[in-house]
Amino acid sequence: MNNINNYQKVQVTTADRLKLVVMLYDGAISYLKTAIKYINENDMAAKGIYISKAQDIIDELNNSLNMNEGGEIASTLRKIYNFLYFYLVKANLKKDPKMIQEVIDILSSLRDAWDEISKKKMGEESSPQEKVDLTAEIKA
Repeated sequence: MNNINNYQKVQVTTADRLKLVVMLYDGAISYLKTAIKYINENDMAAKGIYISKAQDIIDELNNSLNMNEGGEIASTLRKIYNFLYFYLVKANLKKDPKMIQEVIDILSSLRDAWDEISKKKMGEESSPQEKVDLTAEIKA
């Protein structure tokens, strides 16, 4: 188990910022899937723990937004993150796996967009002739 933790630490410390964002989305999605599993097993304490872990990640994503330089994109993401956080509060109280799945769906879409941006950014670094407009990609 210690080797897995060391591997995860190395992944995080060597990942670029865009990959870290993707990893955060992956973590939140994984926690929410686990929360649904615990709802189905009628383990409400565990459900609450995993929803809380996902909320912590959403909160971290929200707090990491650069509102000065991010413009409309950062403002839109802030609204989405705030919505998701409080929607999970309701889902937790209602013990509603469908509500949690809706959050997973939204996070998955955002995750895929950030992953695509990250891949284009890596392509840009390896091939400086091809410039990618990342802001256009985020808006899409």
